Amino acid sequence: MERDAKGKRDKTSARKVVRIRPGTKSVVLGVTGSIAAYKSAELTSLLVKQGHEVFVVMTQDATEFISPLTLQTLSKNPVTTSFYDEKENWRPGHIELADRANLLLIAPATAHVIAELAHGLSGHPLTAIALATRAPILLAPAMNGKMWGHGATQENAEKLKARGVEFIGPEEGMLACGYEGIGRLWKVNDIAFRAEFLLARQDNLIA
Repeated sequence: MERDAKGKRDKTSARKVVRIRPGTKSVVLGVTGSIAAYKSAELTSLLVKQGHEVFVVMTQDATEFISPLTLQTLSKNPVTTSFYDEKENWRPGHIELADRANLLLIAPATAHVIAELAHGLSGHPLTAIALATRAPILLAPAMNGKMWGHGATQENAEKLKARGVEFIGPEEGMLACGYEGIGRLWKVNDIAFRAEFLLARQDNLIA
């Protein structure tokens, strides 16, 4: 009995020193300059509750809609908004995040960032991470319906799909611009569920 009790204590102690639980994944959450950016707070919370490490990367326009401090508090990790945030060590922070990511999720994804990704531009940390990572990429578009339906945006989306990038949404409904149409950010719960599916699928492919 005493030996069994000691074994249980040892197991408990071992669990306490484990910093990252088995199955925990690193999700890089990109947030771009859409009015739907405020929903990234809920999405961050959901991903954290699902047991993942979340590293938020924001474009400068996104910071006009939601504070980096809010997302830093919810994710419990530093938020990247600029290459100039990367001063802690010799290794570029965006490359470290690109290597660490098990999933790059961009929600909301504007027409602008979709175009940048389609054309391989890397003028800010988020697009640089997208170029450097080998993790799956999931985009959740949010924009005016006419912008989403424009031939240029559709062509850019098809280019990205051909490279293996996945999309969820947009959905139809009343848009912030006052129009009704396709362009709303997909439901946050469903985005989190889709992210979980992609992470699980990755595990199955490795197995």
